[in-house]
Amino acid sequence: MIELYTWGTPNGKKASVMLEEIGLPYNVHAINIGQGDQFKPEYIKINPNSKIPAIVDTDGPGGKPLAIFESGAILIYLAEKTGKLLSKDPAKRIEAIEWLMFQMGGVGPMFGQAHHFLRQVKEPNPYGAERYTKETRRLYGVMNAQLGTHDYLAGEYSIADVATYPWVSRYEWHLVDLAEFPNVKRWYDAIAARPAVQRGMAIPKT
Repeated sequence: MIELYTWGTPNGKKASVMLEEIGLPYNVHAINIGQGDQFKPEYIKINPNSKIPAIVDTDGPGGKPLAIFESGAILIYLAEKTGKLLSKDPAKRIEAIEWLMFQMGGVGPMFGQAHHFLRQVKEPNPYGAERYTKETRRLYGVMNAQLGTHDYLAGEYSIADVATYPWVSRYEWHLVDLAEFPNVKRWYDAIAARPAVQRGMAIPKT
């Protein structure tokens, strides 16, 4: 059994979508980051960085419980545990990990900063808004080029798509019209139609 600690953010939804896709049973523990649940001592024992998501695999290696934090690490662990969504072919495997790292190092941080400067700052900050919306659009362009020759980011559906889709699902937050990036829109619509993705995106139920 997987114990999932999460909230309704793109990073949180990566883990729930993954769990739905691979079909492992899991329990959901809502960590309300608006109320500071992530800073409670019992949660810090699971995730010392006080972020979501985190998981505890009660049947980890050797049958012992294993706590895992950082969404990318969670996706790799679950893929390796189940043999799903990460190819065993070395070339295909590293390609999926490359695009996972693209999400972790680019899409997540840059889209998140765009969200901040466009939606959350109390005082308008034109420099921040322009900087991060420009970089966000550049990243959409990178994805659009890749998806012009690939069905999915790494060719076949993988943890790279699971990681990236929840961030793209907030495209309106970063003032992006997906019609401007037709290959991304085709990819987005295909993933949005997957029943497992729909179930995972509805977690946690708050």
